Amino acid sequence: MASIYKYRPKGIAGEAVKSDVEMWLEKDGEEFLKAVGVKTGHIVLDFGCGEGHYSIPAAKVVGEKGKIYALDKDKQAFNQMIKLIKKNNVKNIEVIKKESETSLENNSVDFILCYDVVHYLKDRAIIYSEFYRILRLKGVLSLYPKHHKNDQPLMEFAHMKLEDIIKEVEDAGLSLQNKVPKRLIHDDYYNEGYILNFRKDL
Repeated sequence: MASIYKYRPKGIAGEAVKSDVEMWLEKDGEEFLKAVGVKTGHIVLDFGCGEGHYSIPAAKVVGEKGKIYALDKDKQAFNQMIKLIKKNNVKNIEVIKKESETSLENNSVDFILCYDVVHYLKDRAIIYSEFYRILRLKGVLSLYPKHHKNDQPLMEFAHMKLEDIIKEVEDAGLSLQNKVPKRLIHDDYYNEGYILNFRKDL
């Protein structure tokens, strides 16, 4: 699924039209995350969190008993995310300024969000092994591998098919649970792509 589109609702004359990001942070992001499997009380790692477009709604979904670890190396993105955290009055996000190593304990995370980021990375096997280490038994890695061969090819994924990416992750010991087409936020606009959910079974 390679279609990309910018969606803007038609506003009534004189009425302010909400941006895709505003709609995502207000409601759509929470609905999306619940649909892919994030639950109340979960401990979640948002790997390559950027400006927090997934961290913020995830924090709302997991609630006070849950926690979000938001990891990224981009200082500018972090600054934007901190503004969003304050604006949305979110209390359960801990930021981690690192590139790959999470410093989280073994078997400590229920769910990992890894959306539109691994195409940048050459040493993906190391990242997937790190995900396996920190996931609890039956924990889920939710991967959005944009920019593969059939979806705006770019960088490390330019010559890889979706099946090739699935094999890479499964080689790290995680099992594909489902492959679901979804409408989700990409950068600052809505996009359609496949979400791959992998589970740690052993």
